[in-house]
Amino acid sequence: MWWILAAAAAVALCHWLLKRPHKYWIEKGVKQGRPIFLFGDSWEQLSQKQSHPEMVQMVYNMCPNTRYSGFYQAFLPTLLVKDPDLIKQITVKDFDHFVDHQRFVPEDSDPLWSNNLFALNGKRWREMRATLSPAFTSSKMKYMFSLISQSGEQFVNYFLKKNEDVITVEMKDTFTRFANDVIANTAFGVECDSLVDRDNEFYLMGKEATDFGNFWKILKFVLYAVTPKLADIFKVRFFSKEVSDFFTNVVTTNIRSREKHGVVRPDMIHLLLEARKNGLKHEDSHPIQDTGFATVEEHDFTKNAKKIEREITDQDIASQALIFFFAGFDTVSSLMSLMSYELAINPDVQDKLLQEVDDTFEACGGKITYEGLLGMKYMDMVVSESLRKWPNAVATDRMCTKPYTIQPKHPDEKPVHVEKENCIWIPVFAIHRDPKYYPEPERFDPERFSDENKANIKPYTYLPFGIGPRNCIGSRFALLETKILFFYILSHFRIVTIEKTPIPLALCKKQFNLNAKDGYWLGLKRRNLRTK
Repeated sequence: MWWILAAAAAVALCHWLLKRPHKYWIEKGVKQGRPIFLFGDSWEQLSQKQSHPEMVQMVYNMCPNTRYSGFYQAFLPTLLVKDPDLIKQITVKDFDHFVDHQRFVPEDSDPLWSNNLFALNGKRWREMRATLSPAFTSSKMKYMFSLISQSGEQFVNYFLKKNEDVITVEMKDTFTRFANDVIANTAFGVECDSLVDRDNEFYLMGKEATDFGNFWKILKFVLYAVTPKLADIFKVRFFSKEVSDFFTNVVTTNIRSREKHGVVRPDMIHLLLEARKNGLKHEDSHPIQDTGFATVEEHDFTKNAKKIEREITDQDIASQALIFFFAGFDTVSSLMSLMSYELAINPDVQDKLLQEVDDTFEACGGKITYEGLLGMKYMDMVVSESLRKWPNAVATDRMCTKPYTIQPKHPDEKPVHVEKENCIWIPVFAIHRDPKYYPEPERFDPERFSDENKANIKPYTYLPFGIGPRNCIGSRFALLETKILFFYILSHFRIVTIEKTPIPLALCKKQFNLNAKDGYWLGLKRRNLRTK
């Protein structure tokens, strides 16, 4: 009989120990929902009953009328910050308490991942950001404009050759191939045409690197989250050896060739090599034209930080080029897919944009210029609203790097002591769809970003590229790439719905990244206004 009692006591103790972590925020006086045993607030997403954006929206709505609330990623207590003023306080004013992202890959398990700007922490991140940020200014985007434009022309010419009035296209696959070619060209110095050569090695490696629906990739994420020390012991790599070797070899071979033959191209490798050789300097003044309303500015925190004192290695360059590829391959193609979908189901918006494209085409003499593109106000409004309704970074995180106290502001609050290594989430997707900030948030309305209306947008409620010193370094590039491609498409085609177009759009629950359940099936209808 004693062993039955002992077993029952052991089970009860285990249950108590496993349930106790889900009382973390209650004990700190922070409101929370009703986390599920073992899985916290992640069960619906883990069981593929809920997409990642839907999960973010759920935890945002769990505790209404609060500046912040607690939730749990399995056992990890996470503080959801919802109040714009508090977001500013944490991400900008008191940034030195929240410098790092949550590390989900052990530092030494995959050097190619661990050395990239997104994964670096602390002093190493500050130095790398200060070193790289001058390569992403407006003048550097103008420097790379010709390469991106070249890819845009190549893209539209592929479809102009088709003898069809309405060409059926799955936009995500198609735009991913375009993004692949742009990044191969601008970041790695490799020219591709993935619409023609559909199985080129660069595209296949990129697809493997960004496949988050893969069972083994999901298993790695679980292992990183649940037992990071075990993942570290067994050196579980984020990227497969094949992917790592491919991209590393592309970069190192390219560097050796340039150094040997004195090759100079207007691309990212050249800028990184210049940073290694001479260093790059920030522009002293803001450009008259920038890539758009959504562009994030570099903060003085990183502008004034010390650059890397040691030599930038080939490995460093390969890591930065790969994260640039990693981010652009999926996120930019998702933005393009969702923007094309919104234009197709909102023909009145597309009509206005088509008129601006035609006017710009004529003003530029049939050849788009950097200045002509950035002068397209309605284009910027459409892109800005696409990022408002469909931000790719549905949430952004920060890790507390030194203890911090959130002071009470309302009668029902008390000081919240945020401990070192506590995780903070900023729910971008949900904030962008909060009717307090954006009336009728489900409606696609570019007029929110007109000259008359954009001044009314409450600060720190529009965060498509993050916020504070740790914002997305590539915002200018993503905006420029998107605008160039849509200029070329709309110069020759109207984007239309077809029988296979899913209306309304349902989000995929089987992938972590933002994607449509049934694909983005649309038609390109030839306008017949001009020939090549």
